[in-house]
Amino acid sequence: MAKEKITKNMQLGELVSRYPEAAQVMLKHGLHCIGCHMAAWETIEQGAKGHGMDDKQLEKMLKEMNDVLKKKPGKDLKEL
Repeated sequence: MAKEKITKNMQLGELVSRYPEAAQVMLKHGLHCIGCHMAAWETIEQGAKGHGMDDKQLEKMLKEMNDVLKKKPGKDLKEL
């Protein structure tokens, strides 16, 4: 089964509830909007841009989040 990829269009609330491991990567990059009331509606890109990230920083963070999830042995991302 193909693994789902975290993209910039995913809502922050969905990301954190489905893939809690990704939250640590976001915090590392200074994106602390996990607990913000807007996280339920904003996309990863909107949150990142709202906190001053440029496209290069956003892509780096997305890659790191996906790399963390790939390291889960024997799990499809949808099962995490």
